[in-house]
Amino acid sequence: MSTVVIANPQAAGGRARAQLQRHQAKLREQFGELLLQFTTGPGHATALTRAAISAGVERIIAVGGDGTFNEVVNGFFDAQGQAADATLVCFPGGTGGDFVRSIGLSGGDVMAALAQATVRRLDVGRASYRRADGTTESRHFINISSFGGSGMIVDRVNRSAKRWGGKASFFWGTLRGLLAYRNQPVRLTVDGLTEPSMVINTVAVANGRFFGGSMMVAPEARLDDGLFDVVIIGDVGTSTFLRCAPRLYQGTHIAMPFIRMLRGRVVEVEPLAETPVLIDLDGEQPGRLPVRYELLPKAIHLLAPWDKAVA
Repeated sequence: MSTVVIANPQAAGGRARAQLQRHQAKLREQFGELLLQFTTGPGHATALTRAAISAGVERIIAVGGDGTFNEVVNGFFDAQGQAADATLVCFPGGTGGDFVRSIGLSGGDVMAALAQATVRRLDVGRASYRRADGTTESRHFINISSFGGSGMIVDRVNRSAKRWGGKASFFWGTLRGLLAYRNQPVRLTVDGLTEPSMVINTVAVANGRFFGGSMMVAPEARLDDGLFDVVIIGDVGTSTFLRCAPRLYQGTHIAMPFIRMLRGRVVEVEPLAETPVLIDLDGEQPGRLPVRYELLPKAIHLLAPWDKAVA
């Protein structure tokens, strides 16, 4: 079996399963015989991916949202951090669809877009952070990791029913999270150069461009340029953030006075207060600061219609 489909049947309130059933025949027509496997809980997609790669599978189609894609990507790496030579295909079917916007699979006819897809090597990020129980954990990510207000927002959104879909759920989660969040002091080091201590609302360490339900937080980020785009949203209040929200969705916020952008391959962050600063990792909330990010250039193969990506 050369292609395994790993699908989250609960993604988007169960709509991912229906989406897969609708397109099964076309997927077989394009990719040949498929082995369908459904996840049963957190971490299962990673385990299924590792088992498939160990069995010699050439291609893995991940069906779901950003969280499912993240779990599958983590399954591409072994205990030594070495990536498999298989090819990843991301089939959108979840509430969060930020990553697929960067690869040309957002909206429209997904199968028609995949028919024009090509394989390119994709950069992957690795984050080492503190879990809630105090232990250290490392995970990979393909899109964006962030911390600060975004970590609290993702935690609240993921605990909700997401009944309004991705963009609306994240917008209301953003509003509620910002009202509860207090900006935090941190120390940021990029490629060995330490920035002066700063108070931040949110910092995004970006491989892709979109997070938070289609906010174009890192409009200049590229998935294969060998660098993170580090977007720093400084010490701003809720009213200022909300007033500028349309510019975040449009990607025109970078020149604003309370926003800075840095680039680098290794990003290290320390908290400077007792309050936990939560992390967002591809739309999941796995832990808190301190964190170390490392970019792994051209780590895995991805099949995507890159030229149709949303600009």
